[in-house]
Amino acid sequence: MARYYLGFDVGGTRTRARLIDSGGTVLGSGNAGPGNTRMGLDGVRAVLDEAGRQAIAAAGLEANEIGEVAMGAGIAGLSRTGARAALEAIDFPYAASTFASDGMIANLGAHGGRDGAILVIGTGSSAHVLHEGNSFTIGGYGFPISDEGSGAALGLSAMRHALRALDGRTKPTPLSSAVTKGFGHETPRAVAWMDAARPADYASFAPLVMDFAEAGDEIACSIVEDAARHIERFIETIFERGAPRCALAGGLAPRMQPWLKARTVARLVRAEGDPVEGALYLAGYRARE
Repeated sequence: MARYYLGFDVGGTRTRARLIDSGGTVLGSGNAGPGNTRMGLDGVRAVLDEAGRQAIAAAGLEANEIGEVAMGAGIAGLSRTGARAALEAIDFPYAASTFASDGMIANLGAHGGRDGAILVIGTGSSAHVLHEGNSFTIGGYGFPISDEGSGAALGLSAMRHALRALDGRTKPTPLSSAVTKGFGHETPRAVAWMDAARPADYASFAPLVMDFAEAGDEIACSIVEDAARHIERFIETIFERGAPRCALAGGLAPRMQPWLKARTVARLVRAEGDPVEGALYLAGYRARE
């Protein structure tokens, strides 16, 4: 049994770390930027190092105590070919290092390590199911081909509408004007931004889309309603594939839930813990009864 446990949630928008002792007392935490494997494994290693360094420094651990830390990390995009093996080949300074998808740690955290399912709605979207020894994901193939109902998907739809409005192909709305304002309402500047934009950049427009939808903007409402339909189908599929319970997680989930049908919301349970807690379970921590 390790003396300390270090959990990481490495997502498309940010990285969070939490260090606890064997009794579950939080000793330190850390934060860093996004770390999806799509951005390169050097970037993932960098955010793990930075967030872990912060957590260890906050806890006041000595250098010789780092070898008594068991680490668990949930990482967006881990399913990409070779990603897990490459991370496992890195010589981290911990007693043990275990890796899983960001969906799996969210699921572990939500249900205290028990069987269940989680639908993560954040920068991206994906579901993870644990059921009778089976562990599998639904969706989450990467933006833009997947990530339906996510922040990145909302942002992409908003950009499409905004550019069409600038062309005159569709009616401008307050949403389209708010999106293009940052580009001086100039199409070439918007296109230049898109050339380098990452999923997190598109997701940065999601709060704006939600704000305008809640205010009644016609196009914003249609974007959010379409996202809600994708989320409802995710949830239906989760139960069709045997999950005994399902919780929502991710930064966009609280704002999307009111847009879901009442019968869908009635099937959901509240998450018991967050993804970082799930990463601690992954690392080997077990709460004492």
